[in-house]
This record gives sequence, C-alpha cells and structure tokens, in this order.
Amino acid sequence: MKLQKKTETSALAPPGHDSASLVRDFRRYFNHTLGRDHYQSSPHYEFIALAMTLRDRLMEGINNTRHCYEQQDSRRVCYLSMEYLLGRSLRNAALNLNLSDELAEALNQLGLSEEDVVEQEHDAGLGNGGLGRLAACFLDSCATLGLPVIGYGIRYQYGMFRQNITAGHQVEEPDPWLRGGHPWEIERSEYEQAVHFHGQVEHYLDEEGRRHARWINTHDVLAVPFDVPVPGYHNGTVNTLRLWSAVATDEFDLDEFNAGSYTEAVAARTAAENITMVLYPNDASENGKELRLRQQYFLASASLKDVMRQWVNRHGENFDDFADKHCFQLNDTHPSIAVAELMRLLIDVHGLEWDPAWKITSNCMAYTNHTLLPEALERWPLSLFEQLVPRVLDIVREINSRFIAEIAAIWPDDVKRKERMAIIEEGPDPMVRMAHLAIVGSFSVNGVAELHSKLLKQGLFRDFHQLWPKRLNNKTNGVTQRRWLKTCNPGLSQLITASIGEGWITDLNQLANLIPFAKDAAFRESWQSVKKANKMRVAALVKQACGLDLYPDAIFDVQVKRIHEYKRQLLNVLHVIHLLQRIHRGDTANWTPRCVLIGGKAAPGYFMAKTIIKLINNVARVVNSDPRTKDLLRLVFLPNYNVSIMETICPGCDLSEQISTAGKEASGTGNMKFMINGALTIGTLDGANIEILDAVGADNFFLCGMSAKEVANTRPHYNPKEIVAADDDLREVMEVLQSGQFNSSEPGIFDPIIDGILSPQDPWMTAADFASFTAAQRLAADTFLDRKLWTNMSIQNTAASGHFSSDRTIREYNEDIWRLEPVFPVKVHPHLP
Repeated sequence: MKLQKKTETSALAPPGHDSASLVRDFRRYFNHTLGRDHYQSSPHYEFIALAMTLRDRLMEGINNTRHCYEQQDSRRVCYLSMEYLLGRSLRNAALNLNLSDELAEALNQLGLSEEDVVEQEHDAGLGNGGLGRLAACFLDSCATLGLPVIGYGIRYQYGMFRQNITAGHQVEEPDPWLRGGHPWEIERSEYEQAVHFHGQVEHYLDEEGRRHARWINTHDVLAVPFDVPVPGYHNGTVNTLRLWSAVATDEFDLDEFNAGSYTEAVAARTAAENITMVLYPNDASENGKELRLRQQYFLASASLKDVMRQWVNRHGENFDDFADKHCFQLNDTHPSIAVAELMRLLIDVHGLEWDPAWKITSNCMAYTNHTLLPEALERWPLSLFEQLVPRVLDIVREINSRFIAEIAAIWPDDVKRKERMAIIEEGPDPMVRMAHLAIVGSFSVNGVAELHSKLLKQGLFRDFHQLWPKRLNNKTNGVTQRRWLKTCNPGLSQLITASIGEGWITDLNQLANLIPFAKDAAFRESWQSVKKANKMRVAALVKQACGLDLYPDAIFDVQVKRIHEYKRQLLNVLHVIHLLQRIHRGDTANWTPRCVLIGGKAAPGYFMAKTIIKLINNVARVVNSDPRTKDLLRLVFLPNYNVSIMETICPGCDLSEQISTAGKEASGTGNMKFMINGALTIGTLDGANIEILDAVGADNFFLCGMSAKEVANTRPHYNPKEIVAADDDLREVMEVLQSGQFNSSEPGIFDPIIDGILSPQDPWMTAADFASFTAAQRLAADTFLDRKLWTNMSIQNTAASGHFSSDRTIREYNEDIWRLEPVFPVKVHPHLP
C-alpha cells in the first residue's frame, strides 16, 4: 500500500493545453522519440509527433473516463461492428479537445503548414462504406453525450483496397494503411484473449451427474487489443474503440525450422494473422466464406471474453446482474454469432445452466439490421460451422430446437412458418441463418429509417414481428455535425456560428434558427461565397486526381457511394448520355452548365458493378473530349473515394443524387451529410430520403421515381422494352448505347448492362424511372439558374437538417434500448492498474 501511495502522489502532472505546451511536447517527440531534427525532417514525422502530442491529452481523458465509469459501476454498451470508417483523426481530436486554436498557434510557432501535416495522415482502413462510417459517427455521439460505450472491432492490416482506374476499369491494389504506423492507438497486450477454432466437442458428467461439454484439441489464435481514443466534444469524456489483431500462439515451429521446412515453420503464424489481414474478404469462394466467418467469430469471441474478464475481476462468478449492467449492440448481421458465443461462455466456462444463461443473453443482446436485400442477410453452410466452430454449432442447434418448439406451441399446424423462421435452414446443404439467430437472441431489433423498419415488419421479418410485435423498432440513422459540418466545412460553420451562435454543434436542431436569414440578401451572398470557395476546392481535387478542369459556376451534381446496381449509378450515367445527345442536336437554349461527379468502389467480385464503373469512365472520355460540350457538361469518375475525399466533396456539392430503387436502400447517410452542408437532394422515396423530404418540404427537394408500393405493383407486369419504345429520350439513349459509341474498340463489353436494362426481371427497374428522373433533373437545372431561389433552398435544407444528427439517433437508442446514465468526468484521476 505504501508503494501504491507513493506512486500515486508522484504521478506526472497532466499535459498542458496551451500552445507552448503543445510546441514543447511536439519537439520532444520529434527529436527524442522519433530521433528527427531539421536535417531529417519530413511532413510524415511531423504528423506522427503532432499526433502523439495530442494522444497524450487523449490518454489523460481515456484513463479519467474509465475511472469514472468504474467508480460509478455504470451500465455499459458494447458496440460490436466489423467496420469503423474513422477517416483522419487529427483535426477531429483537436476539435473535441477544444485545442483547434492552440494547435494552429503551435504549428505557426513551429513554422509548419497545417494542411501539409494533415495530409500525411492515412484514412484508417477499417471499413468500406456507410456501415463503418455510421459506427464512427455513433461513437462520436456516444462520447459527446457522456454515455459509457466501448466499441469493439477488428484491426485490419489492410483496408478494403485502394482503387485505381486503368483504361476505365477498376483495378484493386492493397491499402497498407498501417505501414506508416497508427499513432493514435495503444497496444494492450495484457488483455489478449485466446480464440478457439476447429477441434472436437467432448461431453461428460460432473460429480453431481449433470451433463456438460468441453471444446478440446482446438487451434487457438491470440486476439491482441489495440485501443483507439474516441473523444467527446469539450466534455472531458474519452471513450474507447478496442480493435483486435490476430497473432499465432507460437511464433513458429522450431522443430520444422531446424529440419529446413521454413514455410511450414511459420504456417501457423501466417494462418492466424490472415484473420485480421484484410477487410471483408471476397466470399464468393469457399476459402473466402471460411475467412469471413473466422473474422466474425474472432471479433465476437475476443470481445465477449474481454467483457467477461472485466466482470469476473469486479464481481467474481456471480452473473445475476450481468444483463442489468451490459448491452451488446450488434451492428448489422456480421457479429450475430455473439449470441451463441455468450451462451457458450456462460455455460461451458462459467458453469451456468441453460435457462439462466439464455435469460442473460436474450436480455443484453440488441440487433440493428441495415439491409432490405435478402442476399445480404448472411447464411453460412452448417458444414462450415461444424468444421470451424463445432461447439458454437451445438449451441446454435439447441437455440434453434427450443425456438422451433416455441413456434410450434403457438402455431402447431403451420409447418411452413416453422421452416421460414428456423435458424437452421434444412435441405441438401443446411444453412445457418445469422439474422434469425440475432433476432431470436435479442431483446431489441431495429431498422435504420422509418420506411426500412416498416418494410422489415411487412416483409423480411414479418413472421418474427407477428411473434414479438414489440421487439422490432426504428432508429433513423444520423451523422455527426462535428465532422460533417464543423470540421469539413469551416467557412459555412463560421458563417452559421456568427449568425445563430455555436449551440448547433451539440444541438443540431438549432440550425432551424437560420430560416429567417434566407430572406437576408447579404446573408445569401455570404452563403454563395462559401459555396463557391468549397466548389473550387472540389475542382482542385478533381484536377489533381483526374487532370480534368471543372468550372465552379456550373451545378455540381454529385453521386458518391458504394457502387451497386440498386444505388443506380447507371440511371445517372444514362441521364448524362441524354444530356450529351441534347447538346449534339443543339438543344442548349437556357442551358445550365453541369459537372457530374461520381465516385465509389465496387466489391472485387461484383462483375456488374465493375462494368458500370467502366461505362461511366468510357462515357466520361467521350463527353470530356467532345468540343461541343465545352463549358456545358463534364463527367468525372473520382478514384479511391474515401472519408477524407468526402470531406472535400460534401461542402462543394450543389445537387445530391440519392436515386436508389425505392424499397432497396435501408437509410443512407450521404444524403444527410450533403443536406447539412446545403446541397439539394434529387431522390426517390427510399430510405431516409422520405424523412429528408418531410423535414425540408417538397418545394426544397427534387422528387423522382416510383414509390416502394408502385415498384411492387409494377414488377409483375414490368416491360422495359415498351417503356423504351414509348419514350423518345430513353430510346435515343439506348440506341446510342447499343451502337457502340462508347466502346467502339471493345465490342460487346456493355451488353450485360443493356440486357439488364431491357430485362423484365430487372430488379432495379432502371428504365421505369428514367423519364421521372430526367424531368426532375431538368427542373433542378432550371432552378439553379435562379441564384436567389437556389440559395434560399440551400439554406432551407441546412436549416431543416437537425433531425439527422447522430446525437438524436443515439439519444433514441439510449432512451429505448440501452438505458445508460450519462457520466461526465469532472476532474483528473490518475488511474493505475
């Protein structure tokens, strides 16, 4: 005790938050830790030193926050997600620590360019799209609201991939984002966990004659945690994102090495590290499926064991209050194996009987569904489960058996219902339905937009909704305004703050106070100036990446998101071909100059999505090289779209394309980011577009396309060839596409796209929405010419965006599902293990 007291009283003073302290710490890290001086300087090491300087302040907060949570024995949420698309962290850390001004002054004293230093930070390769970015926004809001939430994920060594465009084709290259180091993380090897794979299950009786099982002869992999700080906005809270990295239990087999079998000697290490090597492997092959299931179980098992370790340290083997103190939020279907793994740990490791273990599990698991596409609800071959995690499969089988009995008790003669709802889908190749496992094992199941949740109740999860009518609920997604307005759009955020104060940073509903300013000519002029400056930044980005000049006075028409047929980048490019044909025939009276910018990655195994990328690039080559389109039309496909690129594009967008086939998009969050920054939406009645339309009003939204109900009614008698024949504009576009104008040296390359558009089975119904989309685009173009009207509509969109803050979403999660008490650290508590 004396030693402990002495250590505590001699704890270092907390790091200073003034510019002089930042300069001093920067120099210490740069000179002494990194061993650099002005002869060996580079922006990369300047960034590392600066990040480590800010990390000191974050570590003070993370220890203080953890101490407060433990001191109050807070109920906690563990957010399990296979993706976290964090983007860059330096400016976000400075903002939330309330050090932005001090950091700027420190860099000025050091003679460093903030832009040059910031550009050295790689986007963390921990996600591939909206799911991961949503998780990052949620963690930001949790910390800002003072909620005890820890994120759990995987520390992928390589991101999804780096996208290059070669001859119009997507070419995937490795994304070694960790190669230069990740200065924000702290390795916590003392908390490593062993994750089991393969082996056999052995059943035995204990001394009291009770039946038990143990998982033996397993091939174990070590999960080593790395903690990344997640600071709240100006409140002292710093939560944790814990990322697991896989390593072998033994570095290599020394006997194999001494025998000269060098490859075999490191085989175990290689196999282990492959688990966290690459984000979301292509699961088209059996090897891909196995690796993906390995990743999902690795995340679930390591995370749950980590939570159990902390519980046993505080409470011993008494799990009576475990569910009262924990909620595990499953971010989509990927971590749903956690339901069975928690049961296994409670029963096999901690000795609980099935019924109390199930009561705990089903009262602390909550599941968020993010898709309306049945093919995206993961189903794994039972044989793969049996080979990879045999004991977990035993648990799944028992959960399924008891659930089927529950259904049979309510609907005894409804065999089809039991088949539809079963967790294990019987057949020649039985499958484990992971979404069903998540629903059965969770006390809450939520969709992510009002339409999405409604369609889940009426469609995919209809049977479950009938069984448990109160279990399925809605939590419309949101985005954090700290990154998606305050940080990424400093010009607009400064204008807003000067007009209505800075309360909007933590209460986005205060943006409604901008509405009167839409009538102020001087304010509109300032708004336009900010937009023009942001568009020039976008133009500079495109020039650097693609060598193409954009004209900032044109309407910037933007569609950036994952490339997928249901998101209908194809409909967008068909409209560009239509505009090109109008220019060719001289139909340019009162023309609105337009720059169409498309960006996004296609999954490596997704042939049609990659063919659409090729079409966009081929059409862009024709459009941009045609002298008749000069100053009228430009089309660009921006390669390697990521969070940092979005932070530049979003503030400069005029028209946000959200044109998915109605009933296919769960929510979308890009639509919200663009809206907050004053872009107008052209969109279908899909996902959160419906709520955006309700918020801003029909006069400030360009609506197009069929509704989900109209799509369903049209589908049985859909005849796209008749639609093409009856529409002169669409017929002309299809004729040009079929003529080979965009692929004269690559005959037949776009036939799959043409055949898809003309097929009565086209699930995306592209032809059906073409005329409506074209009409809405013409209205948008005409409206853009009225500068006063467009600016007013832009202001109205920002003013109406308050509902789409992730702070509101997280408050709803907390009120309805998590039931956490906010905890705000009030002073520094040096915390020792």
